[in-house]
Amino acid sequence: MGKPVAWFDITAKDSAKSRAFYSEVFGWKIDFDADMNYGMIDPGASEGIPGGIGEAGEHTPAGVVMYVVVDDAEETLKQIDSLGGEKETPPYDIPGIGKMAVFRDPDGNRIGLWQR
Repeated sequence: MGKPVAWFDITAKDSAKSRAFYSEVFGWKIDFDADMNYGMIDPGASEGIPGGIGEAGEHTPAGVVMYVVVDDAEETLKQIDSLGGEKETPPYDIPGIGKMAVFRDPDGNRIGLWQR
């Protein structure tokens, strides 16, 4: 695999209900941060990809986004644009983690970029 998937987000209309659902179905340990209204999914020692469950809103539709590691989010978005994709969310800083951005591929799927 070229660039790996390193994170996923599940955005839900009722994030509390979704956290309970996924915890029960898959046995996921979810650490809830009330200030962010976001649940961090613990992937365990070395099993799986980390992720989280947050609340959908006016600018964040319900759905699933996987984040792919890239060297430069801005440059990758330029390449995506030239290949028929479309920037949805410009790169933004996540302190201590890196930059993230979201785009839509030519079929409209939402995919994220993670610049570490």
